[in-house]
Amino acid sequence: MTESQKNSDELEAIGLKAAEWLVLRDRGLTAAEQDRFLEWLAADPRHGEWFARQQRTWRDFNLLAEWRPEHSSEPNPDLLAKPQRTGRWLVWAGSLAAAAGIALALTLWQPWVRDTPSWSAAITAPPAGGHRILADGSVAELNRGAEIEVQFAPDERCVRLVRGEAHFTVAKNPQRPFIVSAGAIKVRAVGTAFDVRLETRGVEVLVTEGRVQVNRHESAASASEPVVPLLAAGQRTVVSFSPSDPPPQVIEVSPEEMARRLAWQPQLLDFSSTSLATVVAEFNLRSAGAQGVRLVIADAELGAVPIVASFRSDNVEAFVRLLELTAGVRAERRGENEIVLHKAR
Repeated sequence: MTESQKNSDELEAIGLKAAEWLVLRDRGLTAAEQDRFLEWLAADPRHGEWFARQQRTWRDFNLLAEWRPEHSSEPNPDLLAKPQRTGRWLVWAGSLAAAAGIALALTLWQPWVRDTPSWSAAITAPPAGGHRILADGSVAELNRGAEIEVQFAPDERCVRLVRGEAHFTVAKNPQRPFIVSAGAIKVRAVGTAFDVRLETRGVEVLVTEGRVQVNRHESAASASEPVVPLLAAGQRTVVSFSPSDPPPQVIEVSPEEMARRLAWQPQLLDFSSTSLATVVAEFNLRSAGAQGVRLVIADAELGAVPIVASFRSDNVEAFVRLLELTAGVRAERRGENEIVLHKAR
């Protein structure tokens, strides 16, 4: 291998790693990921140069100045903030296809809010619902109009469902149980996934993974006795706020009913060498109703471009951004409800 070929391979590897870090940053870095990212930047001046080259939304690249070994356990919010738009990305031709595969395959799970509030701060879902990564790594998926409050202590993780419906995927930690309160009902889990819907007369709990315990709040005595036996995956119950109502029952849920009850959640769409025209049609079918945004392909030739991608159906902006980066696309926004995709000249 010649020296020129070696340098070319090194630059391609750096560029691919920069593309990977870019997507992780869009998703939201954990404290540990922030450490690794900044250490990677500091390891070689070319790393920062290629990261800056791979992004079209930063005007300046001053992240190295933010690195301090004695940082707190929380990520720097400036690193996680949504960047401002600038000019077009500079993408080198040799790694275009590989960068596309890495960037799109990282699924674009971009949280709509990334910082963790105190107990008194309310987290309200945007009109189309929202995805929230909590400080412990748990994920809260909020249905439209839902609102939660969060308070994490050393011995437990508490979430209050103020209104609406939310699905929780809990990061496993046996030393810190995860407790969701809804009215007079609380749902206790360690590492599992479940849906809680707060209604006028009671609370519905649906378990999608693992097991949860359902209790009441009224008194220490009643709280020590579970309202129902442990709920397992594929089971649900409805607990009334009125003690005079019949006791709740454990109801088995079929996969079809489970899918119907959770249909409000954004879907993860997977494509392998699928034409952009097919991807856009599927995207519009699933996302336009919630967001009111439609994608339009202006050039027939562009519609035949093969796409290898995994992405959330509600993340239209990130999908379009990565099309611009990796698929030779120029996006034109017409008002608030339409994005036209052109072949980049």
